[in-house]
Amino acid sequence: MDFDEIIDRRGTHSMKWDMMEPIYGVPAADGLAMWVADMDFRPPACVGAAVQKMVDHGIHGYYGDEGAYRAAIGWWMHSRHGWQIEPDWIFTTHGLVNGTSMCIDAFTAPGDGVVLFTPVYHAFARVIRAAGRRVVECPLVNRDGRYEMDLAACDGLAKGARMVILCSPHNPGGRVWTRAELQGVADFARRHDLVLVSDEIHHDLIYPGQSHTVMDLVDPTIRDRLVMMSASTKSFNIAGCHVGNVIIPDASLRKTFAGRMAALGISPNSFGIEMATAAYSPEGAAWIDALMAYLDGNRRLFDAGVNAIPGLASMPLEATYLAWVDFAGTGMTAAEFTARVEKSARIAANHGPTFGAGGECFLRFNIATPRARVAQAVERLQAAFADLQ
Repeated sequence: MDFDEIIDRRGTHSMKWDMMEPIYGVPAADGLAMWVADMDFRPPACVGAAVQKMVDHGIHGYYGDEGAYRAAIGWWMHSRHGWQIEPDWIFTTHGLVNGTSMCIDAFTAPGDGVVLFTPVYHAFARVIRAAGRRVVECPLVNRDGRYEMDLAACDGLAKGARMVILCSPHNPGGRVWTRAELQGVADFARRHDLVLVSDEIHHDLIYPGQSHTVMDLVDPTIRDRLVMMSASTKSFNIAGCHVGNVIIPDASLRKTFAGRMAALGISPNSFGIEMATAAYSPEGAAWIDALMAYLDGNRRLFDAGVNAIPGLASMPLEATYLAWVDFAGTGMTAAEFTARVEKSARIAANHGPTFGAGGECFLRFNIATPRARVAQAVERLQAAFADLQ
């Protein structure tokens, strides 16, 4: 597990590296791609071995018998998260953006509102609007550089809503919600008769000293409205296999969701199933532990360097590898500080406003890259804002 190895991803159809120049104007030759949420690390060797076994066999027909795959998911959830699930609770979608859109399609109708705690992962709002539903933004409170929920304020916004989507842990703020906060969300969903979709794709990417709580373990009385979502893809850097899991404990909700899956003819690809099965293993667990120790070092390096620049503040990460940097203290407009990052520092980072209300003064930086690149990014940012120091 050599996380320091520099792997050149340019020219490999990498969205993150090959599209940063067309989208952000950051030169491919010497730019740093810190936007798309995938890692610049190879997945654990067991994943590559599983793919190689398929290649060596040489026949890639229809996949049958998902027993080992479902058992691997069950083992992972129980051993890593203390959550006991049943094999028939699991639906496999083409990633969790697809899983989100499937939930919207199955449990809401055109014109319904879908509540988001913003700023939050930008794809949620995109698929909600594309489905003809309304985005209901409930802004998070930035209290001393840490996001908190104000659910009382959200009560007045939920009229006409049918669903609430929770990002747990939170992207882009990196919060690991406490059990009490999660109970508050469960109560909010019950109070407004909302289907609660808990997207826990980042649940393996937790830093030392933090503990993630699975929403299904918070309050058993909300199972009649709860949909869980998880995936191996973010944890093990295999997003290209487009496999995600919608896990539904309630039989009635499962029946509704299964009907939409059947109507749309959705089934997973064999490569994704084999990769996920291999990843959800003791070898995969050891790799995750090593990864988080490495990312902890990246987090400390990035935060120390960025926070040393007057006017910049990197929100402390409790989970994920996505640093959320506040530029409000510079007094610059979004266009001004973004230009410095893209033109002077030659870094492609996600624009804060795409995450919804509250993201106007932020950029999101992906630090899941070899430490030498993180150090280079810090140096470039310090040089780009040198006049403030």
